Amino acid sequence: MTHETLDYTRDGAIATVTLNRPDAMNAFTPTMGQELEDILNSIDTDDGVRAVIFTGAGRAFCAGMDLSAEGNVFGLDESIDPTSPEMERNRDTGGKVVLRMYRMKKPLIGAINGASVGVGTTMQLPMDMRIASPFAKFGFVFSERGITLESCSSWFLPRLVGIAKAAEWSYSGRVFKADEALESGLISEICEPEVLLKRAHEIAHSFTNRTSPMSVALNRQLLWRMMGASHPMEAHKIESRTMLHTSMRDGKEGVLSFLEKRDPEFKDAVSSGPPTGFDWDDEPEFS
Repeated sequence: MTHETLDYTRDGAIATVTLNRPDAMNAFTPTMGQELEDILNSIDTDDGVRAVIFTGAGRAFCAGMDLSAEGNVFGLDESIDPTSPEMERNRDTGGKVVLRMYRMKKPLIGAINGASVGVGTTMQLPMDMRIASPFAKFGFVFSERGITLESCSSWFLPRLVGIAKAAEWSYSGRVFKADEALESGLISEICEPEVLLKRAHEIAHSFTNRTSPMSVALNRQLLWRMMGASHPMEAHKIESRTMLHTSMRDGKEGVLSFLEKRDPEFKDAVSSGPPTGFDWDDEPEFS
């Protein structure tokens, strides 16, 4: 797998995606956005990959959008009316990446090794867990650039840290350090740089050892989707379907292995498809 802006490696069932523009502090470009979508598509169809770690090459995670590009630096077509149906092909690039992360069936772990601002921070929000080096920095700097929140961060951020903290960070645009990110719940751990990736792998293995790939995939989708549900009945309806599906498959092996005091041998591959009535790619149209 060769990319212009990313590096991809795999250690057993754990994949690592490294933003790889170190001379530009891994600044985000439309090409990087497309390559992230492509690599996520590939990973999601590979039953051999169980979890994904994201990190950055060099001293930064991602310094936000590359502002040195000519024309509209955000990769948008300024000739298209915002109310036109043509906006379908003029979508926020970071938002497309984040929506693809949201639909993933594998756990996503951010190992934030250094500075991350703008889209460098917002692309982390749909990851299931974020850990950081003491040298990591974060910032929703859009108000200081005269633009709005992007990458679906107005949906994700208040759900992760609460509306008051989301508002304070978004309105001020200030950059903050790892200790504040930890205190606010944006990240879950601070690790010394030399053990950051090792710790990320430990977390990934805790998600994948002795667990059913189908169970993890469904649980990931249930947790993210139900954050926006209007009533717990929505969870009850969909969980009833997923429980029936899993209890007829890996659930039988899970119970048997427990009774026999042995490791389970789960066989329900995610690629075999979701339960009846459950759509992996259940996403409203952009209109």
